[in-house]
Amino acid sequence: MNAATAIPTDQRQLWNGPAGQAWVESQDLLDRMFLPFETVLVDAIGPAAGGPVLDIGCGTGATTLAIARRLGIPVVGLDISEPMIALARERSARENLPAHFIAADGQTHEFEPARFQRIVSRFGIMFFDDPVAAFANLRRAATRDAQLHGIAWRSVADNPFMTTAERAAAPLLPALPPRVADAPGQFAFADPQRVERLLHAAGWSAISLTPLDVECSIPASDLERYAGRLGPVGIALQAVDEQTRRQVSDTLRAAFEPFVHGDTVRFVAACWMITARNA
Repeated sequence: MNAATAIPTDQRQLWNGPAGQAWVESQDLLDRMFLPFETVLVDAIGPAAGGPVLDIGCGTGATTLAIARRLGIPVVGLDISEPMIALARERSARENLPAHFIAADGQTHEFEPARFQRIVSRFGIMFFDDPVAAFANLRRAATRDAQLHGIAWRSVADNPFMTTAERAAAPLLPALPPRVADAPGQFAFADPQRVERLLHAAGWSAISLTPLDVECSIPASDLERYAGRLGPVGIALQAVDEQTRRQVSDTLRAAFEPFVHGDTVRFVAACWMITARNA
């Protein structure tokens, strides 16, 4: 099997297969890396929120649990990945938090109408096949005047750390899938005007996109695990021989060197804070 056949393009297949499994295995690493975004979203909701809150694309549950833990209000986390939802449920049960998890697609799931006062997402709203249909479905699940708070990546150019692995490994992994503008994926919401059009077409109002630049870090000892296990490169490496794997590993180590500061890897995550209201 080569790298081209190893990377699913269907989102459900991807996140219930190699990508979802990689996130489950790297839950501790990803939680540390994206911890600053939990604070941003919990603060955005604020203590005045009475709940319940819906967390879209919740993954293994870090943001969902942080909201339930800090605000003490009921939270529902939803994700298309069954492996990640299974882990999120285990984590919630260990802490006995008011968090409930659903393995489903937010674009098509039949939510109870007008239930949620807040809808949040940390990097989970860029993967819908039909964003207008998805945001319309979420709006039906929202109460009147409910607020949407979503964090999404800005452009590839604004986030060199996020694409370092792909750029460095491309000569060794020529079958890596290309990034397609506006296609479901990490950078689907890079264009703020497009995002505003999608939300407006879905019926949301008071739409705002504000640049959000957050410094993130991981231990340098985790860099090889991050670069060689996650994302398109991590998936592609599962389908290559040992020699190629070693070559890619050496190449990635050198490519990430500008981000290594002593025993810590640091980078700036260039994102949008997307807000809207169900008026």
